[in-house]
Amino acid sequence: MEIKTYNFLPQAATAVRTAVFIEEQGFANEMDDIDRRAAHLVMWDGEIPVATCRVFPDIREGVYILGRLAVMKAYRGKNIGAEMMKNAEEYVRNKGGSRIILHAQCTAMEFYRKQGYTEQGEIEEEEGCPHMWMAKELNSVRLE
Repeated sequence: MEIKTYNFLPQAATAVRTAVFIEEQGFANEMDDIDRRAAHLVMWDGEIPVATCRVFPDIREGVYILGRLAVMKAYRGKNIGAEMMKNAEEYVRNKGGSRIILHAQCTAMEFYRKQGYTEQGEIEEEEGCPHMWMAKELNSVRLE
């Protein structure tokens, strides 16, 4: 599988996010203005987009926000989400970032813990779904 990075919201990322967040999970406000300024990573299985996430700089120096991590149902349980996270972290390192924060669905917090993220703050509601901010300090080693 191959991961490509885009400086715009590609149709492939929209398709994965629509399938996972809108059709499967029932969120309504999936696409937003942040999509115009974020980098979008898409994992491809040949011609099929199977996962996506977006990354964009926070207002704080060296901090990036990772969001909208989605893996198509048929591809879950194959470490694809973890691979997407590694690639997003490498992208942030290459941009000079030293920390990633994300607003995790509480049901996905264990996945993020396994990737080295820790809880920050209190549980908040987003479209009726409990979320919590999580963060990870990145080392400066690049995987190149």
